[in-house]
Amino acid sequence: MTLRAIQAAGADAVVEPDWMVPFLASLARDDLSPATLRGYRYDLRHFLAWHHKVQDAGFAIGDLADFELIAYRQHMVAAGRRPATVNRRLDALRRLCRWARKTGALSIDVARDVRPMRTARGHQPVALTDGEVHALLRAAGASSHGLAARNYALVQLMLQAGLRVGEVAALQASDITMNDRSGSVRVRHGKGLKAREVPLNATARRALKQHLDRTPVLTKDAPVFSSRDTAMPVRTIQAVMTSLARRARLKRVAVSAHTLRHTFALGYLRDNPGKLVELASLLGHDSLDTTAIYTRPSRDDLAADLERSHLNVDG
Repeated sequence: MTLRAIQAAGADAVVEPDWMVPFLASLARDDLSPATLRGYRYDLRHFLAWHHKVQDAGFAIGDLADFELIAYRQHMVAAGRRPATVNRRLDALRRLCRWARKTGALSIDVARDVRPMRTARGHQPVALTDGEVHALLRAAGASSHGLAARNYALVQLMLQAGLRVGEVAALQASDITMNDRSGSVRVRHGKGLKAREVPLNATARRALKQHLDRTPVLTKDAPVFSSRDTAMPVRTIQAVMTSLARRARLKRVAVSAHTLRHTFALGYLRDNPGKLVELASLLGHDSLDTTAIYTRPSRDDLAADLERSHLNVDG
């Protein structure tokens, strides 16, 4: 289809396809309000602008593919767009594809299987503060019965790599790779039985080295963390976290192994703003929707925003 340039008020010229007018006219016949039509037009223009940036060839509706819509969805999620915004723009594309299918411009409805973004409610997960992290590490390092190195490494690994408690329990000696300047941990069977490799920073490497140096010679399939000569069960690891939190006198939040995973994720985004795709890879998430929970405002953030915006009318 041919393209025509139109001048948008207060904006640079944009390239708009000639199917836009008949498509919007079809929506008007379905009794959609003028405001809704303007919203769909704006959302489709946003998609076209994105498509122009990522594709060398011009946009032709007859060549539209489902993978392009999925990529666009992922782009919006990674950019931190709210679920309502993502879903509204996807709805505009679904309506366009249904219309194009009816008019013969598309041979199949390529938007049919593109999922909306989940709109989970609530705030971001609660993480430990820096002071609470230090207190927990001090408690781990002061563990009795020769367990200080093990417990300290256990806490640091979850704080620095964000592993799930089940993934930690399943670690074997052959899953750990370390040298002076780099290291990694291989998760053989993450959630959904998917494998991944997570880098180990210097802090995690030091803690693991101190623990492993105090452990008898390990075979490749020996557990990294053991209790009474067997791999530590998940329940035991959770019990250790509860005990350490109690000794560290952490009362603000109920501390579990998953709390340490949340602390890792929020700390990563704090140090690497916008890197949601990278965080999803580190955490082993299948969907960015799951990782996006860490971009929600916390209760403290909302309270601080309201405090700053509150009109001072006392007195």
